[in-house]
Amino acid sequence: MSTATTPARTARVATTRRERRARSMQPAKPLWSFLAWVVGLLFVAPVLWMVLTSLHSETDAATNPPSIAAGLTLDGYRSFLAADPVAPLLNSAMASIISTLIVLCLAIPAAYALSIRPVEKWTDVMFFFLSTKFLPIVAGLLPLYLFAQNTGLLDNIWLLVLLYTAMNLPIAVWMMRSFLAEVPVDILEAASIDGAGLLRTLATVVAPVAMPGIAATALICFIFSWNELLLARTLTATVAGTSPVFLTSFVTSQGLFLAQLCAAATAVSLPVLVAGFAAQDKLVQGLSLGAVK
Repeated sequence: MSTATTPARTARVATTRRERRARSMQPAKPLWSFLAWVVGLLFVAPVLWMVLTSLHSETDAATNPPSIAAGLTLDGYRSFLAADPVAPLLNSAMASIISTLIVLCLAIPAAYALSIRPVEKWTDVMFFFLSTKFLPIVAGLLPLYLFAQNTGLLDNIWLLVLLYTAMNLPIAVWMMRSFLAEVPVDILEAASIDGAGLLRTLATVVAPVAMPGIAATALICFIFSWNELLLARTLTATVAGTSPVFLTSFVTSQGLFLAQLCAAATAVSLPVLVAGFAAQDKLVQGLSLGAVK
């Protein structure tokens, strides 16, 4: 009798403990929710302030402390459109999209070789990829400038495509390796038994399963390329200038046109925000892959 009742008694004790633990955690949930909202608002506040400043006149935007209740106007956006931002936006889109596509085409096979079909001494390969990020970009700026000058690639958008690809490839390989490591081996073995080659396996088996990770990697590479300023400011001029370079034109010797700069920064940020909202579900899924075993 005692042997038969012991498991039931143990189950009741475990259930009681879980219920007590759940009740003890309930008062903390509102607190954590409140803290999450506070942290979220702290991150969003500068963006909201930028948007509000873009709707003020230059006089109101330059006051110290700034006047929150000042009248709203669209003069900053009119000045932004009058400065002809189409060419810089197209250059940024071209450099960011093309470099991101090239990075994905190179990173997915490399990550496949380092995770699903690991090569010999793959840890050394991963460290080599990581070591390429140790050198600050400014340290290699002079050699890059001399190379572009001697090869006639100064103020050429294709040079930025090449540099952005090299800049984002190590990050993409590290991210994609962790994502592809979550792909079930069974489906890969099934594809191999069915006679699927490497390219078909990557396209029809690996890519659909790892699509959240691919979307997260693509979005991060796109954002890094879109926001890059140092290389674009040094290696471009009037033909291949990107949107971050265009933003610096609102800082002149006559002063800082704060309202116009905030309006331009808001408009330039819209493509990244749209891409982030469009891929937010995939982004959350991709960044959470491998977080819980």
